[in-house]
Amino acid sequence: MRLNGTPLVIVMSCVMILDHLGMGVLPALQPVLIDEWQMTGTEAGWVNGIFAAGYMLGVLVLVPFTDRMDARTIFLWANSIWFLSILGFGLFAEGFVSASILRFIGGFAFAGTYMPGLKLMTDRLGREDASRAIAWYTASFGVGAALSFSLAGFLNGALGWQWAFGILGFGALGATILILLTTRYQPPLQQHESRRFLNVRAVLGNRPALAYILSYTLHTTELMTIIAWAVTFLTFAASLQPAGSISIDVTIFGALVSFIAMPASIYGNELARRFGRRQTVSLIMIVSALFGCLAGFSAAMPFWIAVVMLVMYSALSAADSASITAGTVKHAVPELYGATMTVHSFIGFGGGFLGPLAFGFILDNAGGKESIESWGMAFGLIALTSLIGPIILRIMLKDVPQQPSAD
Repeated sequence: MRLNGTPLVIVMSCVMILDHLGMGVLPALQPVLIDEWQMTGTEAGWVNGIFAAGYMLGVLVLVPFTDRMDARTIFLWANSIWFLSILGFGLFAEGFVSASILRFIGGFAFAGTYMPGLKLMTDRLGREDASRAIAWYTASFGVGAALSFSLAGFLNGALGWQWAFGILGFGALGATILILLTTRYQPPLQQHESRRFLNVRAVLGNRPALAYILSYTLHTTELMTIIAWAVTFLTFAASLQPAGSISIDVTIFGALVSFIAMPASIYGNELARRFGRRQTVSLIMIVSALFGCLAGFSAAMPFWIAVVMLVMYSALSAADSASITAGTVKHAVPELYGATMTVHSFIGFGGGFLGPLAFGFILDNAGGKESIESWGMAFGLIALTSLIGPIILRIMLKDVPQQPSAD
């Protein structure tokens, strides 16, 4: 079967949902693992952040191949390893060290699925007006992560955390089968004229693309931190409420924090198409920072306020996701598309590595996981980094025409 157009976008969105079923298990069950393995906040930050470190290495090794061979091939091999890494976590993780190793392997493998999957789709669609397709593709992680959070909580309660990893890992296997059934091999669209395998200098010299790459780094710092620490924060907020007042598993609220990312990203991209990408992304980053500075302190308020604040913060952090990635895609030189997305992912997920780690470090050193002020400071300092984004976009895109649907 060979798909294109809307059916292909639907299939690739479903692939991302299945692939992300294993993504939210760790942050959903982080409070359980912190207690069982007696981890500090910094150690928990490492276990979360090292996934992004593996991802960074993976994009350097795997994504450049997509300029020279069909991204489908990269995806199929990498996704198989991603499946095994999730399964392996459930079978072999028994503490900080083993968990970190398995998470690093998982991050490396996932690097061969997300961006190669995006290229698989855009190569078959064309890139002239792919922003809506990219919006659906990038936003579908929110649905997968939300399902992951909610199912992880249920499976942990019913069978234990090991079974939660093992069962949800099969989503990645389903994604691999779906790609095998619905796509066929397609040679690279562009012949690579440069002999350099990864022409980083050429990518970094592309100022419009670089502006969105740096913005993506700030976006990822914030969003990956929220995903990593949402359930742990809400568990703390719930502990401050009167006994018995919270009857719903906190992972359900964590699922809501993740799910909101999908409509937020799609709607944010539509706003960018209408009003201009730079202006929209800049405004979203500023408002997101304001919510982030307040989110941590909401633990002292009624629980529903803490949930609403975190959901709104997550929505704002995700609202610029598709717009930023679409900006990089639009300004990428065609024959350097794979190299551009490699740099986009590598630099971008540097934020995904440092954000959760820095958050845990701040939490430990500002008073600990039982201090409202510590949570407020940790969320606030991470949120303030997003204010750098509008400055970068204004300076680096000053000579680029800012037209709705085109910038």
